Amino acid sequence: MPPLVIDNAVAGYGGAPVLNGLSLTVGESERVGLFGPNGHGKTTLLRAVSGLLPLSDGSIRLFDKPIDGKPSASIVADGLIHVPQSNLLFPDMEVLETLRLGAQSARARQNATAALDSVLALFPRLAERRRQKIKTLSGGERQMVAVGVGLMGAPRLLALDEPTLGLSPKLKDELCVAIGAITKSGLPLLLIEQDVEFLLELTDRLVMVSHGRCGVEVDARRGIDHATIMALYVGEGHVA
Repeated sequence: MPPLVIDNAVAGYGGAPVLNGLSLTVGESERVGLFGPNGHGKTTLLRAVSGLLPLSDGSIRLFDKPIDGKPSASIVADGLIHVPQSNLLFPDMEVLETLRLGAQSARARQNATAALDSVLALFPRLAERRRQKIKTLSGGERQMVAVGVGLMGAPRLLALDEPTLGLSPKLKDELCVAIGAITKSGLPLLLIEQDVEFLLELTDRLVMVSHGRCGVEVDARRGIDHATIMALYVGEGHVA
């Protein structure tokens, strides 16, 4: 039973579709990376999957249960945790209280103490800054908090939208190690990134999203060169 099955999803804004019959499956323990030009549907896909944007056609199933049309809180309780772009955190809250906010569902609250210990072990910087306000942290530290909040929700499938946006190479490397540790236990992952090298490090399969559909797929073990990526972005490439 695949954790996530998206079938011919159509969704958009103001009557203009962004997803145009997109289909995608995330298999058990599979880590799937999404890449492609901006504005072609990657973030819209995660918004639809997490209940923030309704489908006008198609369906989404999470652990074999239909979730399209369900409220976001219900989808979170079912185990799909979406960490959006730009770490949308409350600036005047402290790190610890922000992390604890992530354990909202009954299932997450049952193991909140152990989850908090795990997050602080995963991100030692946050343990050091546990009493600091979010607004005093660096961009990289805020991104660590955002991922930590997601982990506090007890994910059965984790969806991350461009977690390295704006980060320095050093912090990218730290986040890469942390995400690798998170998924080592077999947690399914859906990861959006423009940095294809980052995706190759962390995922089993890369899927290009273009014009609201899933197109070219890349086996992460085989890799893909920069010239091919550039050709794909301008519509002239293919993967053998």
